[in-house]
Amino acid sequence: MDRMTGFTPRSGERAEAPRSVREAAMDAPLDLLSLDTPSYVYDLAEVRRAHALLTSALPLGAPLHYSLKANPHPAVLKQLAALGCRAEVCSPGELRAALRAGFSAAGTLYTGPGKCDADVRGAVAQGVRRFSVDSPGGLDQLDRVGREHGVRLSALLRINPQEPPHGAGLAMTGGPSQFGADLSWLHEEPLLFAGRAYARLVGVHLYMGSNLADEKALLTVFEHALRVAGEAQEALGCERFEVLDLGGGFGAPYATRGRLPVFATLRERLGVLLDRAFPAWRTGSPEVFFESGRYLSAACGQLLTRVLDVKRSHGCRIVVLDAGINHLGGMSGLGREPRIDPELLTTADGRNAGHETIVTGPLCHPLDSWTRNGLLPDVEPGELIAVPNVGAYGLHSSLALFHGHPMPLEVVVDDGREIERSRITVGRERYGT
Repeated sequence: MDRMTGFTPRSGERAEAPRSVREAAMDAPLDLLSLDTPSYVYDLAEVRRAHALLTSALPLGAPLHYSLKANPHPAVLKQLAALGCRAEVCSPGELRAALRAGFSAAGTLYTGPGKCDADVRGAVAQGVRRFSVDSPGGLDQLDRVGREHGVRLSALLRINPQEPPHGAGLAMTGGPSQFGADLSWLHEEPLLFAGRAYARLVGVHLYMGSNLADEKALLTVFEHALRVAGEAQEALGCERFEVLDLGGGFGAPYATRGRLPVFATLRERLGVLLDRAFPAWRTGSPEVFFESGRYLSAACGQLLTRVLDVKRSHGCRIVVLDAGINHLGGMSGLGREPRIDPELLTTADGRNAGHETIVTGPLCHPLDSWTRNGLLPDVEPGELIAVPNVGAYGLHSSLALFHGHPMPLEVVVDDGREIERSRITVGRERYGT
């Protein structure tokens, strides 16, 4: 019987045993082997499971915002909106997608280190009232737009502390950054950050790190964030904040097999930290909420791709796939996402020993490579390969327009049945596809 064999990086072995491709197909909600490739498959049951796991780990009733940048597919958004998530957006396109999917404009947080006046006006016209700002200029902008529309807007000041917390993963603070106002700046010139007539400063926005799968590391990050929030409140001379956005950073497997981490004691331990820092938080003073993109959508998606060519060059074995950094991992080359080190599940015979392999995509660029020194069993052109756990930061953080290859098919499944399939048509006028 053909075996589903995992691509193994030279640095170690995977924890899960290989499965036969027929076993995998039996568990799948549709015939994966017959799909055109490249294809992304999103399972809404996994979205619901992730949401249940994360909300059970957070303080009871704490609002949870979904960060659309992780995966803005309409079906994923509709599912999360139906589950009660709020939206966190940072562009007009993300806002349109959120509102079409059923997210409330009033509950949406509009973030980002730079916002055009036109974008803010458009958001306010559609009902958004809460914005994250990174400077006094951001407060001035909200005041200006709020005055034009005759509405008072709410501002969360994003804070950039002097040092990042230990073990923050992808650190978002602690150095020169477009994200947030330096905490020292608040101490030196607090009057610059006072609320304006049409822009009330209601609290702070803190996002200290990303992709943390360890509960202890998360608690370290949140404890650091709470200290910073307390210091910011004191520096600004606020009696109390109305809103405290602690961000997220909840980790998930990326492009490799594995289950979402379970944060079994996070709710209780985080409650203790909040009791100490903001004793009235349980009565909503301040309202504490969180953000997540990766954790809520990572496990729902897999990428299916096929082998186009197998060759040897300068003594190295080369496997060329019909998907590359244009469909997965483009942001990793910019250092903003983990370096792609994917587990490639194949239909090769599990008894076949792996060979050192360079795995590339179809682009005419030498950086279009997922690995340069991995082990992969014998494969042939046409063979199906799956990359698991890429529902977050998959297609939508890739270099999809580079070279104008067709966009991957996107298939949505739920409860063992296909819901829809579609293909993004971005760039069709330019390339005539």
